[in-house]
Amino acid sequence: LLVLGYLFYLLLGAMVFQLLEKQAETHFRDQFQLEKLKFLQNYTCLDRQALEQFVQVLMEAWEKGVNPEGNSTNPSNWDFSNSFFFAGTVVTTIGYGNLSPSTVAGQIFCVFYALFGVPLNLAFLNQLGKGLNAHLITLERWVQKPGRAQVVQTLAVAIFLTAGTLLFLLFPPLVFSYVEGWSYGEGFYFTFITLSTIGFGDYVVGTNPNKHYIPVYRSLTAIWIVFGLAWLALVFNVGADLME
Repeated sequence: LLVLGYLFYLLLGAMVFQLLEKQAETHFRDQFQLEKLKFLQNYTCLDRQALEQFVQVLMEAWEKGVNPEGNSTNPSNWDFSNSFFFAGTVVTTIGYGNLSPSTVAGQIFCVFYALFGVPLNLAFLNQLGKGLNAHLITLERWVQKPGRAQVVQTLAVAIFLTAGTLLFLLFPPLVFSYVEGWSYGEGFYFTFITLSTIGFGDYVVGTNPNKHYIPVYRSLTAIWIVFGLAWLALVFNVGADLME
C-alpha cells in the first residue's frame, strides 16, 4: 500500500506539473525565438550562426557561475562570504547548481569536503533536532501534569510549532523580499525549497549584480539555513511518523 501510494503521489505530481508548466514553457520558448529573430533583423551584420555562438558563450558563463549581466566589476562569486555560503550548500546537500568548482583541484577538494562534511552536518543536525525534541518532551510533560486539560497540551505544542514556522518560514521571506526585490511568494518559495534541501537554484540570495549586499549577508543566510534545516527535519520526521 505504501509503495502504491508513493508511486501514485509521483504520478499525480508529474501530471499536475505538466499541466501547469508545459504551456508556459512553450510560450517562453516561442518568445525567445521571436526575440532572436528581431535581434538579427536589427543587427544585419550578424548571422544566425554568430548569434547562436554568442548564446552558447552566455550559457557557458552562467554554468561557470558568472552572471552575464553587468561587467567585470561585479563582485566575485568566491570571496569569503560567498565561499562560506557555498560550503554550507555542499555539506547540507542543497546544491543550488548556480555555482560549482571549475578547477580540477577545486572539484577534487569538493568531493572529499562533502565526503566528511555531509556526515558531520547530519550529526550536527541530529543533535540539534534532539535538542528541539527534548524541549517538546519537556513541554509535553509540563502540560500533562494533573489539573491541566488536554486543550492546554495541544495549545502548547501548537505554539512551539507556530514559533518555528514564523521564525524559519514566514518571517525570512519578508527579509528576502526587501533585500532581493522578490515578491513575498517568491521569497517563501525560496525559503521552503532551500530548507527542504531541494535547492533548484532558480532563486539564490546575493547574486544580483545590480544590488549592493552587506559582506555578511550570505553568511548569516547560511547560519539561518542550518537551524532551519534542523527544525524542518523535525517537522518532516513527525509527518513521516504520522503517515507510517
